[in-house]
Amino acid sequence: MADEHQFIENGLQRSQIDEFFADELGRAGYGGMDVAKTPMGTQIVLKAEKPGMVIGKGGKNIRKVTKELENRFDLDDPQIDVQEVDEPDLNARIVADRLANALERGWYFRKAGHTTIDRIMDAGALGAEIILAGKVTGARSRVEKFNRGYIKHNGEPAQSIVDEGQGVAVMKLGTIGVNVKIIPPGAKLPDDFEIEDDADPEAVEQTVESEGVEELLEDEPEEIPDVTEDDEDVDVPDEDPTEVIDEEIVEEVVEESGDVASRSESAEPDPQEEPVGTGDVEDEDVSPDDDEADATEAELDEEVEAEAEDLVSEMEEADEDEANADDADEESEADAADEETEE
Repeated sequence: MADEHQFIENGLQRSQIDEFFADELGRAGYGGMDVAKTPMGTQIVLKAEKPGMVIGKGGKNIRKVTKELENRFDLDDPQIDVQEVDEPDLNARIVADRLANALERGWYFRKAGHTTIDRIMDAGALGAEIILAGKVTGARSRVEKFNRGYIKHNGEPAQSIVDEGQGVAVMKLGTIGVNVKIIPPGAKLPDDFEIEDDADPEAVEQTVESEGVEELLEDEPEEIPDVTEDDEDVDVPDEDPTEVIDEEIVEEVVEESGDVASRSESAEPDPQEEPVGTGDVEDEDVSPDDDEADATEAELDEEVEAEAEDLVSEMEEADEDEANADDADEESEADAADEETEE
């Protein structure tokens, strides 16, 4: 059998044994049991309010229960140890059975709940909660809660510290479920702390506080140096920015035209011409080809100047057109305003 199936089988067997003890030992004040399997057999520890009723006269009742366990649950040599509950009012299983019996005898649910929870707190419990669910007073079921002290509902403390017990009260209108939770006295909760009067606290080193944001803001800002006319490093342009832009455009056009001229000069030479040595160039006079190159450069310069003048004139015309358009818009707005005033 796999481990998972074995765990399920053991849990189911444990629940069945618990129900068997609750039915057989209910009048003796059954308060729970612990099962442990040992090499010698199965060790069972019973908690009861009245151990004498569990054992019976001459051990008759305990032998009957042991034989029943062997036959019904196939336990190997069960050994039952009966222990008396020291404080029945702090055992959730016993308290739930008592409350269920009180409801069956006709006690009003609210009186029974408050009386039971007061007895639990008087026994020294840190906290308790009683929940009654079912047809408490009429044909319609509802839930009633009674709380005292401090109780944990979630997490590991709710499983390890809180003692929980259930009971069932069979009434004429239906069954009423009883759920009781108790935190016993002396339980250590995760959020508990102690205050010692004569404790010697350790010395704490005092650290110097750094400057805050407000102190930094209060400091005077550094002086910004003034730019005067005596400073030679700072160049302040006096010209109109529009004129500077126009000059830059003209310079760009001139540079482009110069590039074109250089490209034309660096064209392939005539194959009929013969290469001339470096020594011959110094002795010979200037050839007519040099005069033609100077003439072409002069013509290119004139063309560049003409193009620059055309660009400047076009920009001036564009500025005049914009000014005329602005004047026309202003006149039209003025005419519209006059017409509105006349109307």
